Amino acid sequence: MAILSRRIVFLFSVIFLSSSISSLSFSPADEYLVNCGSNVDSTVDNRRFVSDASKVKFFSSEGSVSLQGEDLAPNVPQIYRTARVFARQAKYEFNVREKGTHMVRLHFNRLSSSTIDLNDAEFHVTVNGHVVLRNFNGNNDDSSSKVREFLIWVDVGEVVVRFVPSEDSKLAFVNAIEVISAPKDLIADVATSVSRDGTGKLNGLGKQAMEVVYRINVGGRKVTPFNDTLWRTWVPDDDLFKTVDASSHKAYFTGRIKYRPGGASREVGPDNVYNTARVGNAMSWDFPVSTGYKYLIRMHFCDIASKSLGMLYFNVYINGNLAYQDFDISDATGYVLASPYYMDFVVDLTADSNNPLGSSITVSVGPSNKTSVDEHRVDAMLNGVEIMKMNNSMGSLDGFVSTDMILTSCPNRRNLSIFIAMVAFMCIFMSFYVVVQRKKVRDDISWTKLPMDVRQDNLKSGNQFSARKP
Repeated sequence: MAILSRRIVFLFSVIFLSSSISSLSFSPADEYLVNCGSNVDSTVDNRRFVSDASKVKFFSSEGSVSLQGEDLAPNVPQIYRTARVFARQAKYEFNVREKGTHMVRLHFNRLSSSTIDLNDAEFHVTVNGHVVLRNFNGNNDDSSSKVREFLIWVDVGEVVVRFVPSEDSKLAFVNAIEVISAPKDLIADVATSVSRDGTGKLNGLGKQAMEVVYRINVGGRKVTPFNDTLWRTWVPDDDLFKTVDASSHKAYFTGRIKYRPGGASREVGPDNVYNTARVGNAMSWDFPVSTGYKYLIRMHFCDIASKSLGMLYFNVYINGNLAYQDFDISDATGYVLASPYYMDFVVDLTADSNNPLGSSITVSVGPSNKTSVDEHRVDAMLNGVEIMKMNNSMGSLDGFVSTDMILTSCPNRRNLSIFIAMVAFMCIFMSFYVVVQRKKVRDDISWTKLPMDVRQDNLKSGNQFSARKP
């Protein structure tokens, strides 16, 4: 009964926090929300997506069409009911005022239609010179819409998103696009590299292109864009949590999360991530990833379980390697309980690029030698995890290929132009041929003489020329 009461109180606190977040929303300098292929604007999670057919022209393509989905469930959001479909290379251009990291989210839902078969979709996507998707078909593995999120450094005054069909017979499509300038503190420029050889400092992260691969709310429920100041989605960790330990449990906090200067801001992580956690002795999470890239691993901490300060010490491990020893969360947060903090680590999986089975990243926390012996102690805890793929040496997030290679191998524009010219020529030729044939028929009717030996039975049978006697 006591557990049920605590959960009810927790749910009420979540509702209260959700209603208060809207008043604390981040106001980006640049924000584009585009409903692709639609003639009307749409509202999703209190956000207005503008039709790409509006007066403000975002895209340029001579071969695009809008597609309306068929047989969709009533609860499908409006932005997933239409799509912009391209038969040739196309691009969306967004002017930006602020230099720095921008969040680019691409929404895909492969619609069913009797007019266009999106089973023929296969395409590449580039953003400001970075290959972000290659040979993508928009296939929804879980039969639902798919969002791909990227963090792109922008210093040229615009964000250009290109869609390139992989072959002449293939199509490209997109349902919605978001381009939003990120807070200055979202991506720190320095992280700790972790390997078998130890740890070190890695600089220059701020200008890397990244793809968000995982965003996990440890011990908590799904957090939707409506409850996140940056409109992100955080999913529960149940499928990734690998430790079976009777001592581990979920922790819930109904008080106020105390954000402070120098710690994590609400834009780094929302309240609904920091007010839940897993607490235990030794815990691990396993994340399958692609090889051939470096990965940024962000771990979120907020001590919502300790009874007092100075009692929580633990170690952090990445792939079994010690990443941080004797982490003192009280010292890191300025000796304030329920104050959020995060740490960034980088692992290099480029050496495993020849592994066809891919790889995985294992994140673990466990007690340190400084862990308190008090019976009310907390051995280790974790509130959230984010894993982001970093661009490789070719500037790509999907394969060892550059944007120039993608654009030079795209369907031949010249071939398309020749085809269109040939169709136009054939139309003109056929029109000319029809005119000539009609004129010839008229000439034959006007000048052909009746034969002198027309038999009487032919006249009686209704000869077509019998009405024209000499």
